Amino acid sequence: MFDLFKGVGGLPLDVRLDGRNSFIRPPADHDWSDWVQLREKSRDFLVPWEPTWPADCLTRGAYRRRLRHYADEWYGGVGFAFFIFSRRDETLQGGITLSNVRRGVAQAGTLGYWVGLPFARQGVMSDAMGCVLRFAFDELRLHRVEAACLPRNTASRGVLTKAGFTEEGHAQRYLRINGIWEDHVLYGLVEDDPGARRVRRGLSGLRRE
Repeated sequence: MFDLFKGVGGLPLDVRLDGRNSFIRPPADHDWSDWVQLREKSRDFLVPWEPTWPADCLTRGAYRRRLRHYADEWYGGVGFAFFIFSRRDETLQGGITLSNVRRGVAQAGTLGYWVGLPFARQGVMSDAMGCVLRFAFDELRLHRVEAACLPRNTASRGVLTKAGFTEEGHAQRYLRINGIWEDHVLYGLVEDDPGARRVRRGLSGLRRE
């Protein structure tokens, strides 16, 4: 297993996992401009599915605070944030995060993700999800990954089902989305499930550049 926690300060930008058409790596300060453009272009597309966007959410200062938070979580072993890029031209396509990592008897984490409007329904998230599941199960040695989405988010539910997740239940007013406490459908995937093995098959493992 790679030493994922070596060093202090910024995120380890030499960490990368390749999918078939996309790759994931931790966010960098130099990604800010591309991130702002993609988030702004995708605002109307993303707002219905996310927590309320603060007024300053796209500023350089807010982005750097975000990076510091990501770094604290990474080196604390409780959260691992990645951006998604095209392997063809390294265009930023979205983000995927494994957060709320619990050790002890749980050995579990929670998946969150978004894709920019220009790349929706192109298989980007399925590709990135295979990468982050390989990271969760093969590098972090987690036993279980969980996810939740709004019942009406058919695209997100489809991605989770395709990745082998099992629908496990319905949580009332589970998360505050766009200012409203919303019900969510709960999903789970265990590392030895056939779906977990299938979605990781043929993908390269973590490497350092």
